[in-house]
Amino acid sequence: MTEAVAALHGRGRPPTVNAIADEIGIDQSCASRLITSAVDAGYLTVTAGASDGRRREVSVTRAGRLVLRQAHAWQEEIFDELTAGWSEERRRDFHTAMADLIARSDQVGG
Repeated sequence: MTEAVAALHGRGRPPTVNAIADEIGIDQSCASRLITSAVDAGYLTVTAGASDGRRREVSVTRAGRLVLRQAHAWQEEIFDELTAGWSEERRRDFHTAMADLIARSDQVGG
């Protein structure tokens, strides 16, 4: 959930419960339960929307940002292990291609 909220925020989309549900491909009620769990764990906060008080917007806490940094560092470690023996050019090209695919995934309907 924390990754989804950060991704939406990074793309300039309000991280509402419905947007988060769409981001990870689950229904709104399931997303709401998972968000509550992440709030209880201290990774997210939920507030009333600035323009519409009925809309709930989600943000990442300091603890959530720390967890994301740790997760991203672990992902980079795994990438390094999986690509051991590859040239720097091949690693860079693969990394760039994956980043492009991730960036385009928001444009693909699901």
